[in-house]
Amino acid sequence: MSAYSLAPFVLRRPWLTKMLMPMADWYANAAGYRKLGLRYDDLLEEERESVQIALKRLSPKEAYERVYRIRRSTQCSYQHKLLPRDQWTKPEEDTPYLRRIVEEVEAELAEKDALDSMYVVKKH
Repeated sequence: MSAYSLAPFVLRRPWLTKMLMPMADWYANAAGYRKLGLRYDDLLEEERESVQIALKRLSPKEAYERVYRIRRSTQCSYQHKLLPRDQWTKPEEDTPYLRRIVEEVEAELAEKDALDSMYVVKKH
């Protein structure tokens, strides 16, 4: 299941957004995944069932691009190098493409579990 997010609370308050966005941008850059050409959703744990189902629901183009980004970053990691600056993922390119599908799958799995564990009480 997904963790609770403070993002909606922060985004509804412009003064809080203005205060926290520079720190969020700094953190995303400090994490280093953009320097390897990755997007944030590329870092999701593939071991989770919901992520595996969501990956199967990706369009062929998105799935290919994801695999390419992961393989390229793995190669950079093996060589202990970063990509050239012009190939880094830009903040405007780092948009969610998998999270919304994962949330849908988690809701479907929760509904399935609720229906599977339901029991009928027989009235007399």
